[in-house]
Amino acid sequence: MKLSHEEADLFFRLMWELQFYVNCRLNILPGIESAKVYRTLGTNDKLKVRQALYEHIEMLDEFVSENPAQLLEDELQILQSWKRRVAGDFFVLRYLKRYAIFLSSGEPPKVYGVLGLYDSLDDVLRGRPLPVLVSAVLLPFKGRIIYDGLFTSRNIVFGGGIRGDLNETYQAAKQNGAIIESLEPGAEPARKPKPQKPARDLTPVLDGVVELTERLKQGENVIQTRAFSILKASARLAQAAAHDPNNLDEIAQHAKSVHRALSQLDTAFHRAGWYDL
Repeated sequence: MKLSHEEADLFFRLMWELQFYVNCRLNILPGIESAKVYRTLGTNDKLKVRQALYEHIEMLDEFVSENPAQLLEDELQILQSWKRRVAGDFFVLRYLKRYAIFLSSGEPPKVYGVLGLYDSLDDVLRGRPLPVLVSAVLLPFKGRIIYDGLFTSRNIVFGGGIRGDLNETYQAAKQNGAIIESLEPGAEPARKPKPQKPARDLTPVLDGVVELTERLKQGENVIQTRAFSILKASARLAQAAAHDPNNLDEIAQHAKSVHRALSQLDTAFHRAGWYDL
């Protein structure tokens, strides 16, 4: 979940050339004579120039137009793509094989797949327990998303409720193919996971289950009757999902029937005084 060493070399070469140009134009850090010298500066100094760059983003176009570093055309195109940056606070939620999951803190939240540079983000964050809140700038880079090499993190521990909400946002994005993997215009959305095909056709089996459960009538008491209702509703739900897995409206209706049957069983337990024991 990081760039190759060669790609990271390219990124930092472009970024330091651009920031050196901004520093020369605005004279933020006097006496810096080359990009080679600039790259040796500490993080706090680079943060000042980085902030100035984003406050004067028109300098990116000026740098590309003047091309003082004599960059190649494809390198200039990478720089121009950085105008589509996404800046803000993000929750680093998970480390996956392909990238780290970043959730924006705004409304509605967006989910991004972000690569590390020389080091993967779990190494950068040194194993801190997730989620971690960071202030970062996300950049497009060769069809993928990276961060701009500098970010700040906050030492905040999140409770179970917040962690659950963040995870639900991620799971919904994953299920719906809404993880943003590129900031390039016209980029394809995240690939939806391919549905796993069952080893065999289960519809005859489920049809048989439904037929059997339909024979269940009144139980010996209310609790048993409600339990039978749950079984019958669940069988119909599984049958609908097997016959037409893309018909979400029908499946949802059966799911509501299962939920209603569960609620009726819960009510029966309350009336029996079982929860008061």
